[in-house]
Amino acid sequence: MAEFSVIIPARYASTRLPGKPLRMIAGCPMLEHVHRRAVASGAARVLVATDDRRIVEACQAFGAESVMTDPAHATGTDRLAEVVRRQGLSDEAIVVNLQGDEPLMPPSLLRQVAEVLDRRPDVSIATLATPIHDPGELASPHVVKVVMAADRRALYFSRAPIPWDRDAFGSGHSPAVLAGVGIYRRHLGVYAYRAAFLRRYQVLPECELARREQLEQLKMLWHGESILVDDAQEPSGPGVDTEADLLLAESWLSAGA
Repeated sequence: MAEFSVIIPARYASTRLPGKPLRMIAGCPMLEHVHRRAVASGAARVLVATDDRRIVEACQAFGAESVMTDPAHATGTDRLAEVVRRQGLSDEAIVVNLQGDEPLMPPSLLRQVAEVLDRRPDVSIATLATPIHDPGELASPHVVKVVMAADRRALYFSRAPIPWDRDAFGSGHSPAVLAGVGIYRRHLGVYAYRAAFLRRYQVLPECELARREQLEQLKMLWHGESILVDDAQEPSGPGVDTEADLLLAESWLSAGA
């Protein structure tokens, strides 16, 4: 198995769910569930990268290693880049980015994305996707879609249904008629990076595509980076962005997810 570290970016001031990493789910902070998943993946090291002392104190309470990072960072990837620089990781070190709002991410998928990157020295970024079978997911702007080339490098990510079926959608059909046809993929927000890329990322100019779609991976594609996409080997539970998501995560964890 490839050696890798997991860094969990955890920002306190979430717009839609303030204090999100510390919201309680099944009797403990959401971040503690995320940390447990990271530890269970077999990572050589797990770090929480945050901008708030309250999160540092919570990490101390449940035994997680944490590091304070610049509160001005715009994205979790920026936070990872700071940690990589400060920790002095080698250029070839593999770092998995697990968001602090993914308490239902299977540990096996963290291993998978690290191993996918380890097998491909020609790329610096790997991520995962899963087929879309639910018409609601295909239509939802909250579900990020990805299209790939024949070699599984990402061509584009979007909140819109992509690829756009000209004949079906142009005839007034809804995305419901296309869900499950085999070409639509939901992007899972977990990445593996080589540390050398994270150092480059810090100095890349901003990108209008990324700003419009609010998807930082488009900045990577815009600047010529390759993102390898593998199909997830098992289903992943939903992330948490809203109060309703918190209740859903509670039910999943109560059911033994």
